[in-house]
Amino acid sequence: MYKIFFKLVFSRTDPERAHHLAFRWIRLAARVPVLRTFVAAALAPRHKELRTEALGLRMHGPFGLAAGFDKNAVAIDGMAMLGFDHVEIGTVTGEPQPGNPGKRLFRLVGDRALINRMGFNNDGSLAVAARLASRTPAFRTVVGVNIGKTKVVPEKEAVDDYVKSAERLAPHADYLVVNVSSPNTPGLRNLQATEALRPLLSAVREAADRAVTARRVPLLVKIAPDLADEDVDAVADLAVELGLDGIIATNTTIAREELGLTSPPALVQETGGLSGAPLKARSLEVLRRLYARVGDRITLVGVGGVGSAEDAWQRILAGATLVQGYSAFIYEGPFYARGLHKGLAARLRQSPYATLADAVGADVRKTV
Repeated sequence: MYKIFFKLVFSRTDPERAHHLAFRWIRLAARVPVLRTFVAAALAPRHKELRTEALGLRMHGPFGLAAGFDKNAVAIDGMAMLGFDHVEIGTVTGEPQPGNPGKRLFRLVGDRALINRMGFNNDGSLAVAARLASRTPAFRTVVGVNIGKTKVVPEKEAVDDYVKSAERLAPHADYLVVNVSSPNTPGLRNLQATEALRPLLSAVREAADRAVTARRVPLLVKIAPDLADEDVDAVADLAVELGLDGIIATNTTIAREELGLTSPPALVQETGGLSGAPLKARSLEVLRRLYARVGDRITLVGVGGVGSAEDAWQRILAGATLVQGYSAFIYEGPFYARGLHKGLAARLRQSPYATLADAVGADVRKTV
């Protein structure tokens, strides 16, 4: 049904407008107690065998919504209602900003992909923190907060900008993510270099500890798929050195030619980060490399081209304790998480592993 609706309505609607329309429907449904209970019963059935512990947190399962969909923490209950086991909001910047001018979101339908150059459009850390503080959850779900650099802040002042967001948002976050890998903020990816990343992550860790003294807020970093292999290794080593809690692999890519895209060339060459199915192979490759480097010392989150239960299962076998999706949700619709959970539970039952935790990294361990 959704695929017909997508073809007849959403595919003919401007992508950003369609996003806001769907977003509005989700939020409205989540505000009606009886309706949200009915929707959750249909779309978010629980599978006991998928229960997951990661980052010191207990979750209904390993599958969550990646950052970018709910930038301002306004639909957490709505996304939990649709079956996501955790919801990562953001990216949130120190100051509010409108993002890049439109048109800035493009569908590559034949490739099951998106290109975006949104530019971290969000309400800013102060407003988002206030929204999180006043929230009364309708569903129990883990909330991650993804933070990035304000566009107008010079690169040399980036640490202070991240620290400001961390101090404001850490008290309301189940975990915190430092995003240094979006291609849509000038100079941001330069912060992935270890000489820049070390002081940034150290400062954010200290800021989170100052802001929250009753518990330790887990801290992760999100990296790009376009990093050279030696740079992936360097980030992995740094994460272990600093006692980081996790790495999210990966963000969107600026690559095009090597992805085998079939969409019209004019569309393919739009600037911005590409996400979705074409990113699957490289994202999985980076994940495997990270796990071979860090093993079970930190938590790995696999994201990028996760369109099915098989994709999620492959990420787990490659070392991901948690898996996230976003672009496939646009194409699969409201039954996306339900289908993925059902298929993942079936694969676990058919596997030689007693639990999901046993399966994490199993394929990589066979080769090392």
